[in-house]
Amino acid sequence: MPEITTRRRLDRPGRRRFELDPDSFARISERIARFLGTGRFLAIQTVIVIVWIAINLVAVSLRWDPYPFILLNLAFSTQAAYAAPLILLAQNRQDDRDRVALDEDRTRAERTKADTEYLARELAALRVAVGEVATRDYLRGELERLGDRLQPKG
Repeated sequence: MPEITTRRRLDRPGRRRFELDPDSFARISERIARFLGTGRFLAIQTVIVIVWIAINLVAVSLRWDPYPFILLNLAFSTQAAYAAPLILLAQNRQDDRDRVALDEDRTRAERTKADTEYLARELAALRVAVGEVATRDYLRGELERLGDRLQPKG
């Protein structure tokens, strides 16, 4: 019976390595960047800031961040420190998609142009060929003249 092998052998001690798929990380960061640019995020953030400030100004026993709101500023700085690279990563991925789409469009346009030029040449060749083909009226006229020559005069 064949043995089923796995990535990690259980009979050997070892640590499991943390592997991160770059595409899945990029997709997740792109989703986060998209969410950061929505009105919903701004509304939620505004509500959180208002509640934060209200609790720290009004509730005496819950003041974890007094008036200069240093902890709130730290939270905003941390958010900005993570948001900026996420947004840049999302923009880079969008640029890559746009570049691929542009290349595909360029290739498709070149094929369309080549097909159009080929059809134009074929159409021109057909026009030349039709110009050299005897038409029905031309053949009828030639047959009538031939018939007139073959009829006895008299």
